[in-house]
Amino acid sequence: MSNKSTKTAMETGRTFSTIMSDIEFRYQLHEANNEEEFRNLFRERTRELRKQQSQPEFRKSHLQLPKNPFDEDETEKSRFFLGRGMIGDIKRRLPHYFSDYKDGVIGNKTPQKLLSTTLFLYFACVLPNIAFGMLNDNNTGGAIGVKKILFSQCVGGIIFALIGGQPLIVLLTTAPLALYTKIIYSISEDFNLRFDAMFACVGLWNCFFLILYSVTNLSKLMKFSSRSTEEIFSLFITFAFSADAIKDTVKDFNKNYYTPDCFPADNDTNTLTTNLTNTGMGTNLSYQDNHHPCHKEYSILFLLLMLGTVWVGITMFNFTKTPFLTSGKREMLADYALPAAVLIMSFFGSFVFRDVKLKPFKYVAETELFILAPLHTLPWPAIFAGAGLGFSLSLLFFMDQNISSALVNTPSNKLKKGESYHWDLFTVALINGFLSIFTLPWVHAALPHSPLHVKALADMEERVDQGHVQQIVVRVRETRLTGIISHVMIGLSMFLLPYPLSYIPAPVLDGLFLYVALTALFGNQLFDRILLFITEQSAYPPNHYIRRVPQRQIHIFTVIQLAQLLVLCVFGFSPISYMKMVFPILIMFLMPIRHKLVPKVISPTYLKALDGH
Repeated sequence: MSNKSTKTAMETGRTFSTIMSDIEFRYQLHEANNEEEFRNLFRERTRELRKQQSQPEFRKSHLQLPKNPFDEDETEKSRFFLGRGMIGDIKRRLPHYFSDYKDGVIGNKTPQKLLSTTLFLYFACVLPNIAFGMLNDNNTGGAIGVKKILFSQCVGGIIFALIGGQPLIVLLTTAPLALYTKIIYSISEDFNLRFDAMFACVGLWNCFFLILYSVTNLSKLMKFSSRSTEEIFSLFITFAFSADAIKDTVKDFNKNYYTPDCFPADNDTNTLTTNLTNTGMGTNLSYQDNHHPCHKEYSILFLLLMLGTVWVGITMFNFTKTPFLTSGKREMLADYALPAAVLIMSFFGSFVFRDVKLKPFKYVAETELFILAPLHTLPWPAIFAGAGLGFSLSLLFFMDQNISSALVNTPSNKLKKGESYHWDLFTVALINGFLSIFTLPWVHAALPHSPLHVKALADMEERVDQGHVQQIVVRVRETRLTGIISHVMIGLSMFLLPYPLSYIPAPVLDGLFLYVALTALFGNQLFDRILLFITEQSAYPPNHYIRRVPQRQIHIFTVIQLAQLLVLCVFGFSPISYMKMVFPILIMFLMPIRHKLVPKVISPTYLKALDGH
């Protein structure tokens, strides 16, 4: 740059623009401690650019788009078909294995990010585990409870963090898995089968099918999974988390607020009716069974703690957008938003309002963890039925795992170490095969926890474009340490049962569900386009697709996505248990609908802008 003394102002400006076009380099300049460090960064970057641009492959005529992870080289096509995808994943990720540990310790702000992300993962996993443990305990007659689900989370999370290809993926027991467990329990009751044996049978068949998918490179189908498919499924999971919180709130109000004892005038009539029944044909058993004392304060506190958790968490999460404190302190508050919200509202629920005795979650300390499932008690027809259930379950695992991986590895996250679709699916299969034989709950990649894990480890930069603030990822610390440490803490949490974990009230768990659901909406393009229906046209954000696609086409595409989302919700939230078995198959149909039907309604040119990364 200094060798040419005849540079014009335009050429000088173009040179500096080229140097500053790298967002990660700009972030490094921003973090420089003094002028000398600033100058050294400039000199080093200039040398790198000079060296790159002197090589033929970096010339404009030779530039190529990044390679698709599902495309194969000519040399790879001639090799043996089985296991080719897993071998490619191992070759891609293994050279970075030791750097996955180093990158979690070394670097500017890295120790702070490691601590905050570890605490985020701990609370984001352990609290849903308690909630789903309570749900599974009720659905399975106590066969699967809180202790078992914490153990599954600990073992599955540590194994995946150690040997999984993409360590930023978070494994979790999810609501669909809890519902599927309920279906297996109902079938076992209907046909007089041992639940633990049937559960293990379905789990082992699921493991078999997942290994088959991994070995035959079936994850390549995910090249047909567009942003549309990923966002529909992500929004469905958001609705699932919200629905759990809403159902618990309604149940609490029906139990403690809308009871006969809370309405004396109506209660007198009910009492008179009961007395007449007692003196006549007998006792009104239905009234006695549905009778609950009036505790309106329970429901009011429930609502206060749940919404308070959401408000504290979202306020701290968005603190980086405020002018208060310094940028470093604002970022720290945002990093610790979730654990701080849980601890603050748990303190209010357990100590400030200690006169209101909220019911703690159910916990059985004597639960045995390592009892082999009696598979030999199952008749042959039950084993074949388990194969059908296992196949349907494997489709759910396949889509959940791969969509979560796709959202983690989306180009906007700027990950550099590569993806691992086939090997990760194989690893999840082995983990769940082990869990199945001991009747321990299954785990798979979770939404929205996995993308949120990436953002927790990321340095973000805010851009202001025509009055709209947009946050973009500068770089992400791709490390295994957060997953390992947080799941070791989850394992140690088994020694904190029932106290002090029972001091976390149930409404705080529901508040966590709402917090995770709401924060997952940030950056979801489908949700952004839904808001356009109620946004004045002159206030539309300057997004790339709004500049390139007519407004009518944007709304038609959004309506098509909403229709698919509605079908998923009808089957996913159906009160009929057996309808939920069809749900994984419906998820698979999202891809052919996008590639075969949607292009007949919307021009491919517009689809490229609406549905591209």
